Amino acid sequence: MLSRRRFLGHTALQAASALGLSGFSLNGQAASSRVFSESLAQPRAALGSLGRVPAIVIGTGYGGAVTALRLAEAGVPVVMLEMGQLWTQSAADGSIFTKTLSPDGRSMWFKDRTEAPLKTFLGLDVINKRIPRYAGVLDRVNFDEMSVYVGRGVGGGSLVNGAMAVTPPRGYFEQMLPEVNADEMYARYYPLANGLLGANHVDPSWFEKAECYRFARVSRDQAHQTGLKTVFVPSVYDFKYMAAEQAKQVPRSALAQEVIYGNNAGKLSLDKTYLADAVGTGRVTIYTLQQVRRIEQQANGDYLLSVRAIDAYGNVLADVQVSCGHLFLGAGSLGTTELLLRARETGTLPRLNSAVGEGWGHNGNVMAARANHLWNPTGAIQSTMPAMGINDWDNPVNPVFAEITPLPTGFENWVSMYLAITRNPERGRFVYDPATDSARLKWTRAQNATTVNAAKSLLDRINRKQGTIYRTDLFGGGKVFADDFCYHPLGGCVLGKATDNIGRVKGYERLYVTDSALIPGSIGVNPFVTITALAERNVERIIAQDLR
Repeated sequence: MLSRRRFLGHTALQAASALGLSGFSLNGQAASSRVFSESLAQPRAALGSLGRVPAIVIGTGYGGAVTALRLAEAGVPVVMLEMGQLWTQSAADGSIFTKTLSPDGRSMWFKDRTEAPLKTFLGLDVINKRIPRYAGVLDRVNFDEMSVYVGRGVGGGSLVNGAMAVTPPRGYFEQMLPEVNADEMYARYYPLANGLLGANHVDPSWFEKAECYRFARVSRDQAHQTGLKTVFVPSVYDFKYMAAEQAKQVPRSALAQEVIYGNNAGKLSLDKTYLADAVGTGRVTIYTLQQVRRIEQQANGDYLLSVRAIDAYGNVLADVQVSCGHLFLGAGSLGTTELLLRARETGTLPRLNSAVGEGWGHNGNVMAARANHLWNPTGAIQSTMPAMGINDWDNPVNPVFAEITPLPTGFENWVSMYLAITRNPERGRFVYDPATDSARLKWTRAQNATTVNAAKSLLDRINRKQGTIYRTDLFGGGKVFADDFCYHPLGGCVLGKATDNIGRVKGYERLYVTDSALIPGSIGVNPFVTITALAERNVERIIAQDLR
């Protein structure tokens, strides 16, 4: 049942978008009088006029959302600064988000052309389209030899991911995060995170007959025939809604090619869960389209932020400053790392240690696709939300967890596609480029060899058994393995190295990292549940030890 707090917060988020507010919180008077209308969203004073606030959270993704909620519950007023927009209001076409195959400016963050994972189909340049430059929901950050997909908006990556809510194998978690008590994580924080995120499971009997999961059943059966295991995976997409989509009882989202540019229905993104709860406390104020450019510590120990406000077309509206007593960085692996790296290298936070910028990894991501025989159709209607993976993680030589992913073209394509997550020990590092005032990722394509070899080993086995081949027409240049981008950026400010074991940044008090930057490059599965659970663990300790 939807709690009153979540209802109030969700309604306020919707109202704020309808009213065009860039800075807003819950209207306490309206909430207390039970007036449920657009008045629930209360405009707040301009950011530059706030002066000093108790706590600022940079970013509204998983780590930031958890942190804001728990601080607010502890009685701490919180200001959240978000680089992107609030995505709760329909545009003129009646939709909040665009479909994958019909993008417009809403689809990507200030790009002239979409940059989807697939570059071609049948070798033709028909996937990516020219679009107007706009503060869209998905960004592809391009470095020299690796590109990284990130979400832009209130809710961060939860707006654009495939919703797979996977808990990692305990043994691998313990290997990657030895400082963290695994008993606590698996008994308390993972269940807590999954509960609030709304993780649910597909009905296996429905799955077996659902037209939209024919593609998954084909890949599953071929994996089993090869001697491989498959597992259902939880999701934060509402499978009951999806069943209603299949029955044509509700507007289609996952069954209407919606995923990387957002889902208009069905998905429990953070604006419907943790952020709604946070705003519903009445103690959280969100400012959107705010780009934090500089962090420095003042003589009294407070943190002074220089922030640039823009509009949805990239025009600079103001450059302002705001200070806080406690600063929490939840801008993601790229954003958090860049902010701290810039501060260290420009001297505004000179005591940051050398571990800032180190330990980055792509969670072993690589994509590939196989061409099935004509007698193995994968279905014209495909759910964009994966529900199953091939689990070969215990393979002693080439461990792989391969998501069985869709290729929702709207017509039969006979393609089996996979996003493989592999155990790659290679790590990249970020360096500061003063010419562009930005962080540059040092990562070479050669560092992908372990990832590609592991995925190839698994898929070669299936191809040999089935007598099938790889598709070479999807990723450009005849490539079989798409190893030049990732969905799961991790690390850069690793727990226990750049920070202590609860995310306090070494060298400074009241400065914290609370997001994917803490995880050392790999976690073996889709990482957002781990990011959420780790943030729950850390902020609980921070509140008890630093704020009481």
